[in-house]
Amino acid sequence: MADTHQALTYSPPARLVQGLLPLGTFQHRGRSSPSSSKMPTRFSNTRKHRGHVSAGHGRVGKHRKHPGGRGLAGGQHHHRTNFDKYHYGYFGKVGMRYFHKTKNQFWQPVINVDKLVSLLPEGQRKPQGDKVPVIDTTAHGYGKVLAKGRLPSTPFIVKARFVSKRAEEKIKAAGGVVVIEA
Repeated sequence: MADTHQALTYSPPARLVQGLLPLGTFQHRGRSSPSSSKMPTRFSNTRKHRGHVSAGHGRVGKHRKHPGGRGLAGGQHHHRTNFDKYHYGYFGKVGMRYFHKTKNQFWQPVINVDKLVSLLPEGQRKPQGDKVPVIDTTAHGYGKVLAKGRLPSTPFIVKARFVSKRAEEKIKAAGGVVVIEA
């Protein structure tokens, strides 16, 4: 019985567990030593304001949290002059709304007349005999042909979804044909 009593009262020497410190020691978080990169207290603004009742924040309005509201609060009410002067047209509606607009109806990447020839391979850029090269703009990812630039004087057949009037005139003037396809 005496042996078990001694076993109960015996306590092994205290070992440090990782992450825990023995009593009486303190560790500063974030800094290696407490004195590094710390401004002396006597230079802080709170010390400068000692003896001055409101510490630079006035008496009447008082330094409170968000007296005008947070963010864009009050744009139509107490901040109206600011919004009217610097953010005119911020509130209100203009025009009509287009519900469920599907943009694929308006797909129209453009290519100009002067770039049409670049869609053909090198060997097909000039007519061979009575065969005329065909340029399919939709197959190359273009929806509309515009009239900027010059066309070579060789005739082409241009297939496109949309063609501007001037582009069509230029293609026909060069001896080509425009085929509109859906």
